[in-house]
Amino acid sequence: MRRKLIRFVSLLLAGALLMAVGGIATATLAGAGAKAPRAVHPRPAPKYDPARFSARISNAWYPLKPGVVYVYKGRDGNKRSRDVLKPTDRVAKIDGVPCRVVNDKVYLNGVLHERTLDYYTQDAEGNVWYFAEDTAELDKNGNVTSTAGTWRTGRNGAEAGIFMQANPQVGDTFQQEFYRGHAEDHYQVLSLKAEVTVPYGHFGQNALRRNVELTKEWSPLEPNVRDHKVYVRGIGTVKEKTVRGGRELLKLVKIKKR
Repeated sequence: MRRKLIRFVSLLLAGALLMAVGGIATATLAGAGAKAPRAVHPRPAPKYDPARFSARISNAWYPLKPGVVYVYKGRDGNKRSRDVLKPTDRVAKIDGVPCRVVNDKVYLNGVLHERTLDYYTQDAEGNVWYFAEDTAELDKNGNVTSTAGTWRTGRNGAEAGIFMQANPQVGDTFQQEFYRGHAEDHYQVLSLKAEVTVPYGHFGQNALRRNVELTKEWSPLEPNVRDHKVYVRGIGTVKEKTVRGGRELLKLVKIKKR
């Protein structure tokens, strides 16, 4: 359920933020304002201490418990969309770090359009990191047409990023992933007091009393696109919407156990 996101965070700011929440790595983002070449130039990725990470994702804003299935429905342009997210029992080591494998499938008008394996891990402070992605787009006959979004921390200059903080604060900004020219998503916390209504429920200050986080997401690869995501503490993602540059919408319909 990634949405392609709009400008680079500066090296100094990103490095300081990553050190503050992860305490283990210095970000190596491209400098703000500089026009980076599109070609991938391998470079050394930060060194991560596997002992500081766990594949048990217990972050209240983005819990990924094996056996739980999240079902989202909405639209992608003029097509009906359905997204099924399944944290699996599998643990994979990416650059030596244990990561939870999450199976994500997107259907358009009832036909499987994209299948993805995402690799998440949680640091000792409770922040969720995004370490890798295996993605494939499919045609109507189930044939793979593209795997362009696939990346691995530590390969060809690709680097992990923070996907969700343990204790987010309004204004915090992070890069979620970095593989130049392929995966460069960012997010910023806009509010921790949002309200949201989805088929699964109504959440907010005047509804069920759970904290609701609203974020803005963007990527320099799609500079004209902006997305908003809504997270409910104790549940995870409940809504995604493209607010500029597209007509994509997903809402949480149900949570079930396998």
